[in-house]
Amino acid sequence: MKTLVVAATKAELTFFYQHFNLPDGDFVESKNFDLLITGVGMVATAFALGKHLSSKYSLVVNFGIAGSFDRNIALGTVLNITEDTFAELGAENGDEFLTISDLGFGENYYTSKTSRSVRLPVAKGITMNCVTGSEKSIKNLIKRLNPTTESMEGAAVFYASKQLNIDCLQIRSISNYVEPRNKDNWKIGLAIKNLNDWAIAFVGEMN
Repeated sequence: MKTLVVAATKAELTFFYQHFNLPDGDFVESKNFDLLITGVGMVATAFALGKHLSSKYSLVVNFGIAGSFDRNIALGTVLNITEDTFAELGAENGDEFLTISDLGFGENYYTSKTSRSVRLPVAKGITMNCVTGSEKSIKNLIKRLNPTTESMEGAAVFYASKQLNIDCLQIRSISNYVEPRNKDNWKIGLAIKNLNDWAIAFVGEMN
């Protein structure tokens, strides 16, 4: 049984590609693991996983960068996202938000599942179509869901893995704080380096 490594972009796993001497492709097969680059966002992620995810995999590991709502977490910190929610999936009822679960049409909340030891701080994530960038939106999300991080793919990977009953991890490195958009405050390079260091060690140990 193999592991499927999943990321939205090649840039997020650039050093991983180099370390394992992988060819420059969006779907790369190797002896002990395969690597899938899905594209950004939950729709692209679900489509790519629909094409490639199967019961030949015993574990899916989603790697990526993320924004943090918690400023006590240093930029570059690598986290194990054990809970994730489709934060926008539902309906507005005046000032009230009704989740797809409230509406009776499905689930919006998912958790990681693995028997492997992951020595990282755990965190609660949300998955968004639109990255948060206003004080009003930040306050509303914290009040409603109290997340630690946000990404654009995490819950989609959990969703797809659950449909096939495959173990799944989501590992993210913090590149920025969730705030009104300000690229000067981002540390994407640091986040990617730390993410890749952890990914290389984790996948290397498994194999």
